[in-house]
Formats: sequence, C-alpha cells, structure tokens
Amino acid sequence: MALHRTCDGLARRDFLRAGALGGSALTLANYLRWTEAAETRASARAKAAIFVNLEGGPSHLDTFDPKPNAPDTHRGEFKTIKTNVAGVEISEHLPKLAASFDKYVILRGITHSLAAHPLGQQYVSTGNRPIPSLEFPAYGAVVSRELGGPVELPTHVAIPRINQSAGYLGVRYAALSTRSTPQAGQPYSVRGVSLNGTLTVDNVRRRQGLLRDLDQRLGALEESSQLIEGLDQFTEQAHTIITSPRAREAFNTGLESPAFAKPFGESSFGQSCLLATRLVEHGVPFVTVSYGGWDTHNDNWTRLKDRQLPPLDEGLSALFNGLEEKGLLDSTIVYVTGEFGRTPKINTQRNGRDHYARAMFMLMAGGGIQGGRVLGESDDKGEGPRHEGHSPDDVAASFYHALGIDPTKEYQTNTGRPVMIVRDGSVMPELFA
Repeated sequence: MALHRTCDGLARRDFLRAGALGGSALTLANYLRWTEAAETRASARAKAAIFVNLEGGPSHLDTFDPKPNAPDTHRGEFKTIKTNVAGVEISEHLPKLAASFDKYVILRGITHSLAAHPLGQQYVSTGNRPIPSLEFPAYGAVVSRELGGPVELPTHVAIPRINQSAGYLGVRYAALSTRSTPQAGQPYSVRGVSLNGTLTVDNVRRRQGLLRDLDQRLGALEESSQLIEGLDQFTEQAHTIITSPRAREAFNTGLESPAFAKPFGESSFGQSCLLATRLVEHGVPFVTVSYGGWDTHNDNWTRLKDRQLPPLDEGLSALFNGLEEKGLLDSTIVYVTGEFGRTPKINTQRNGRDHYARAMFMLMAGGGIQGGRVLGESDDKGEGPRHEGHSPDDVAASFYHALGIDPTKEYQTNTGRPVMIVRDGSVMPELFA
C-alpha cells in the first residue's frame, strides 16, 4: 500500500513508544467495579475488532453524507444512489456499499475542532483529545491489554502500518506492522512472521538467544525500565510467533478460496481487508487497516471517482460481507473513520475541499450493532450537526463498550498518574438499540 503524505508534509509512520492498582486490599468499591466489568465482558457480543483508518480526511458530502439539495457552492459533482434500505442514499460511486448497507451503520454529524492531520489522527485513533503532557494509546493497545489473545499470535496487527503508538501503556502493547500489503494471487510474506528460504528456525532461535542475553545485560543496568521489560516480552513473543505454524497460516491469504477472495479485488486496500478478515478468523483480536490519500484539496471529484472510492467500495463491502459469510460479523466490531471531514463550501480555485472538523462521518458494523441505519444528522449544507451531535470520544466509548471494555476504567502511567481509557465521551445507546 502506498505511503501517502498529507498537506502537512508529514509522512504517516508507525511508532514503538500501566499500571497496577495501588494497595492489596480488596475494597467493596473495587469488588463491585471488577464484578461489573466481568459481567460487561461476558455479555459483550464483540470478541475482536477491525479499525479502518482513512488517513487524510475523506469528504463527507461526497461519500456517506451527500447533500443533493444544497446550493451549487456546496453540493459537489456527484449524484446519489439508493441503498438497499429504503430512504437512505449515498454517493453514486459507492454502489457495492449501497447494496450492503444493511450490514453497517452510518454516523453523521460527528463533530470536533481539530482540523489538522496529526492532531486529528491522534484524536480519532485513541478516542482522546490530544494533550501535550501525555501520549494516549491507540485502540489496539488497549484491546491488547484488556482482551489478550493466543500466545502464538500478535494481539494487534497493523496493515501496513499505524500512526499511533501504544502511548503510556508501553512498548509491550505495540502493534506488529506488516509494512506491506498482500498482492492478489501471490504468496504473502510478513517479515518476522513468514519464514522464507534464507531464514531458518535455527537462525531465529540463535538470534533470539542473543537478544535475550542483551536484554538481560541491559536489565541489570536498569531493572525498573518499562522499555526493557517491554523488549524482553517482545523478544519472547516474537520467537513464539515466528516459529508458530498457526501464525504463518493466519497471514497466508493465498489459502482463501478464489470464490471468497474475488470480491476483495486486487487493490492494496481490498487485499488488506482480506488479510484482516483472515487474521480475525484465526484469533487475532485487533487489526488496524490504513488507507491514505484522502487529502483532496485539489481535484477532489476526479481523485475520489478515479482513485479513492473504487477500492473503498470494493474492499469495505467485501469486508462486511466476508465477515458475515464466515460467521464473524456478529463477534467482530468494525470501525471506519478519517480524522475529519472536508469543507462543505467548495474551494473553486482548486476544485477541491479543505480541512473541516465541524462535521464528518464514521461507520460502524458488527459486534451486536444492527446495520441499515443512519444515526445523527448534519444540517442542510453539511456544515455541522443539525442537533447536538456526537464527538469522537462518544464513538470511542461505544467502540470499547461493544468489546466489553469499560471506557471509564482507569489506568496508571509509569509516573502513577491515573488516566481513564476515554477521558470524555459517553456510550451511544442508540447504536445498540
């Protein structure tokens, strides 16, 4: 998948960047809190999650929140088409997603105020408004800590990479980035997971032994270091994963039947969605799929029509349908978002749309969420929520809730600072109605 740069000039890169309850006494408050958390986890429909990150900020008016009756200054060039649910229309260039609308929910009128790529990405990738003094963990880091997973599989896989690190949770919860995407009809090899002819298991074991020795020497110098502890765990897990037949099978998209793989198409994004489906099926609890190129200040409609929307339409519809076909949609929650929307008023000098955070769309599917609905609404020109609207914090709280994770649960940073998983925001009950 191509590495996209936004207008900020910043390349999107992955990063490698917890605490315990104080005291040993089991108080009544702690007992009730733990009991409630256990009941919530047991009743959760979602056991895994796929986060689709549309880097660059897709235009809401030209995708899932069209305004066909808006004035020419706002409406744009695209027409709308009906979905398979009466009364709901989306962009004409999303026909496959229109035909599978019963699988997902459109959230309209999501609103915030961070119309810059890095800040917006941090916000929607963590569910927390960025602050200078603390780096919040990506969703996958929290899910890795809360849900865990099979020891021979990574708990969070990023295809091909991730923008946000594990933050204050530490390197032990960082994602495994594939750094590449599968290609249709070709064997897929992930460095550090799939062994090829030049790397044997014995090679890996020898290297693992050297790394363990190095980690132990460093640990003697700095026994309390969270980084060293995380690297020790990384070394052990990497060895387990790289020698695991289960892991190699999970990443091998070539094992899918041609009939199942065909709807995903040949684009990098579609093949990434195919890999995400397979990873979840094999027990990976969290997968991030990144698809950039949405920073359409110039030639917005040409770029969307010819380059961005066809792979999104093909890959995302195949993801929803493929999860359902495998019996995984009910137990997997899918969350799709960019960092913001784009200006409703057209920039006529560049025939494009600029950054705009006051209104945007998000999509959610699976995990007990009934599809075929539109929740929230923007005004007649798509300039803001028609009513109060929801924030990314609310969607994040709902996302965690679907996984049985209490968004108000507190962690502690390595300096002892208590921080809630989602600092602001409330679960949206209408999502689960």
